[in-house]
Amino acid sequence: MADGRVVALTGAGMSTDSGIPDYRGPDSPPRNPMTFQQFIGDDDFRRHYWARNHVGWRHMDATRPNAGHRALAELERGGTVSGVITQNVDMLHTKAGSRSVIDLHGVYGRVRCLDCDRLVSRVALDERLTAANPGFIESVVGADGVEIAPDADAIIESTAHFRMVGCEVCGGILKPDIVYFGESVPKPRVRSAYDMVDAARSLVVLGSSLTVMSGLRFVRHAWKNDIPVFIVNRGRTRGDEFAAQKIEAGCSEVLASFL
Repeated sequence: MADGRVVALTGAGMSTDSGIPDYRGPDSPPRNPMTFQQFIGDDDFRRHYWARNHVGWRHMDATRPNAGHRALAELERGGTVSGVITQNVDMLHTKAGSRSVIDLHGVYGRVRCLDCDRLVSRVALDERLTAANPGFIESVVGADGVEIAPDADAIIESTAHFRMVGCEVCGGILKPDIVYFGESVPKPRVRSAYDMVDAARSLVVLGSSLTVMSGLRFVRHAWKNDIPVFIVNRGRTRGDEFAAQKIEAGCSEVLASFL
């Protein structure tokens, strides 16, 4: 990584040291991420999601960057890393001080109206949901807390009494500004990520199994254009065959070694 213009492509394994679980790590329990079709197609399912998110988002908001995030930000300030493409929605790269970040799948901290496209902060929506659901959090969070999934929702079961709110402007359906399974990453965002890779001398994958094509495509693109690919991940990835080097280790320990 000493030559500069290194682009990092990060996945859920980047944030496990911050206490956010991943989807596909060797020790991860089976998880079924929500699909876009489920969210828009079923009022009860959407209410259940928002109830879980109402509890879970504040836990993600309270997480802090780990040594790996801080190391990447420091490597960017030193001119080694030119940018980060992250599949995570946790905003931890930005919190750590990285400036050139493409949030490929969006971020947990914004909410979009599917009807009028208005964006609001998750904090603003929280105030409305809290007012509409007094005492809800206390009713579902036990003494031991709750389990949080990687997409910022809590694992809770009883949500039938939760009240959802609509867009303040048009009354439309509100959705976290996150790309769900079955939904496409906005084309301008994809183009920006390709441009970042094209300007790089190397691409380093950090903590991603590259199971979904939204991340794997950048590895394949780099390989086809003779841009060396390096992978740091515990466990097999779909991009191993394209890697010039694969390191089976944690992201934090590897990145810290370059400081």
